[in-house]
Amino acid sequence: MQQKVIEIIAEIKEEPSLVQTLNGGSDLMLDAGLDSLQIINFILRIEDEFDVEVDFETFDLEHLKSVDRFIDYVMGLAVR
Repeated sequence: MQQKVIEIIAEIKEEPSLVQTLNGGSDLMLDAGLDSLQIINFILRIEDEFDVEVDFETFDLEHLKSVDRFIDYVMGLAVR
């Protein structure tokens, strides 16, 4: 799942090199450089890819502090 999330980030940023440079501890805004519109596109892609629904009313930017933290959040959605 981690690799797929990183691949989606690289696609949205249109920077294939991010696949080699990002890891589980990478911050999605600082290290990956996702801006607000890209974050929305990223979350929409994640919803489609992993068949989950993110509630933007309760979504916390803390979930974007690392790839692994975001994955934990998404996995929590899948359980519901």
